[in-house]
Amino acid sequence: MAEFITPNAISTIIANPSPDSSDLVVQVVDLVAIGKRYKFTASDGNMKLKAILPPSYSSEIETGSLQNLGLIRILSYTLNEIPPKREKCLIVTKFEVVTPVLDMEIKSESEIKNETEIISETNKVEPGIVLKPKNESGIQLKPKQEMITKSAAEILLEQHGNNAPSARMGMTRRVFPLVSLNPYQGNWTIKVRVTSKGNLRTYKNARGEGQVFNVELTDQDGTQIQATMFNEAAKKFYDKFELGKVYYISKGTLRVANKQFKTVKNDYEMTLNENSQVEEVVEEGTFIPETKFNFVPIDELGSYVNGKELADVVGVVLNVSPTLSIRRKLDNESIPKRDITIADESKKTVVVSLWNDFATTIGQELLDTVDTAPIVAFKSLKVGDFQGVSLSTLGKSTVLINPDIPEAKKLRSWYNTEGKGTSMDSVGSGIVSNTSRNGARSMYSDRVCISHITSNPSLGDDKPEFFCLKAYISYIKPDQTMWYRACKHCNKKVVEAIGSGYSCEACQKNDNECNLRYIMVVKVADPSGEAWLSVFNEQAEQIIGCSAEELDRMKKDGNDNLFNLKLKEATWAPHLFRVSVTQNEYNNEKRQRITVRAEAPLDFVAESKFLLEEISKMQAS
Repeated sequence: MAEFITPNAISTIIANPSPDSSDLVVQVVDLVAIGKRYKFTASDGNMKLKAILPPSYSSEIETGSLQNLGLIRILSYTLNEIPPKREKCLIVTKFEVVTPVLDMEIKSESEIKNETEIISETNKVEPGIVLKPKNESGIQLKPKQEMITKSAAEILLEQHGNNAPSARMGMTRRVFPLVSLNPYQGNWTIKVRVTSKGNLRTYKNARGEGQVFNVELTDQDGTQIQATMFNEAAKKFYDKFELGKVYYISKGTLRVANKQFKTVKNDYEMTLNENSQVEEVVEEGTFIPETKFNFVPIDELGSYVNGKELADVVGVVLNVSPTLSIRRKLDNESIPKRDITIADESKKTVVVSLWNDFATTIGQELLDTVDTAPIVAFKSLKVGDFQGVSLSTLGKSTVLINPDIPEAKKLRSWYNTEGKGTSMDSVGSGIVSNTSRNGARSMYSDRVCISHITSNPSLGDDKPEFFCLKAYISYIKPDQTMWYRACKHCNKKVVEAIGSGYSCEACQKNDNECNLRYIMVVKVADPSGEAWLSVFNEQAEQIIGCSAEELDRMKKDGNDNLFNLKLKEATWAPHLFRVSVTQNEYNNEKRQRITVRAEAPLDFVAESKFLLEEISKMQAS
């Protein structure tokens, strides 16, 4: 039978992922019915490839024209990649049956050799097995068995015959996996769970005002896609879709995803209109898709700052703040917020802000168990630039405490054996990524001179603007207020309590002690001019070289010489600054405020490469 197989058919398919036509004969192995679609493994005797048969050919299988171990001639196909493992999947769009079934499976020479060695070692050969020499066709006969041919419909009836009527009705649908969809397909039905639901939002553009919302859908294989609904469709389906429920969806359209705004790992995005069909799957033991993460190490978060792409992060919880009530500027509504500090094997920490229900539920659970250093996994976090790098939950975010995943187990092992006693720094204190995904977030790609900021007094009028500077600290005023008394729990300013100790208005706590945190201004200079920069604690500690408490101790001990020497040593050293520019109003007059968001010492190797690139650009122009 070996002459029926096209030699190296699988290699040909991989090399030509989307040909106009083909004439390749392969063997159908491990044929499995899932609903009205069929998965199998395509084999040419040397290589194997996962594949899917089109539902339109289901009659070939149900009538027994094609069975497991049969041969088919592939006339048309498409080769897709299944994220996130980048695994290849063959989508057969047209085929014809060569042989309905063989009582043998085409095997590679290596497989035959391995099985021959196993049998030789045991000195036993099962009756009915024939091993062919290596120079023959490579076909190994299986043990002779009585074959009872059953159609796929009969097998499905045996598997699901006792299910509820609605479940049997679902079996009649031709359900497509998300990985097989593309914009050129017509009729399809998917079975998906709603794993994220956004709010119904109002928008305005040149064509008028409308409403929009989106959901993230996940199928049984864990593949995700984002579906968006506008106007009438948004009103129709907003109440229909409920988080966590399973639906059949059809009559939608697909298009290539806008990677600038997409939040799921899929090449396409879906749009549903008022004619789309959405039907809830009820009275069925429905699937629960596994939450798939694409974790970003904490020390690599700098490239995501202020970007459209969301980040998945896993970390060990080091600190949890009390719940704060934040008044939203948009509608003056008070919403709960809680900050937690997490760390990972990069030995960097980052603050994650939990908002709304995350603050009151997940946050409270973390506060109750913080002494055990729980592991927490986040999906879809917004990356901001507060204190260099900060993370915030969104409505679509997912939070899992002590999840049963390999990354969490590995992190737990690291923390128990090494991390618990390791000194860690905030990731925002050392952002100097030269491999940024967006030039606006790199120390080496949106570089400007000080005069560019100071000569444009309107910068930051509507919203903060961000730049990077290379400058020298020329002066630090020794008589300024260089630090403030901070709460040990939330780092907010405290006041002296009646009697003794300190009181924090932010978290409503009293404590006998407080911390000192830097808040100071420094003058910086470059060849174009000078400017005053506001500097906060993490960046100031790097500039001064000691904590605010150590500097305060020098002053209290009356050691002014040592105090002034410490400030003098911090001047005339080159630094890289990432700054924000905003407008503040003082005495009814707007003033420009430049705030340091991240600081790093000058890396002379990276700086030299940057200057050479700039010289090359100048020569080319």
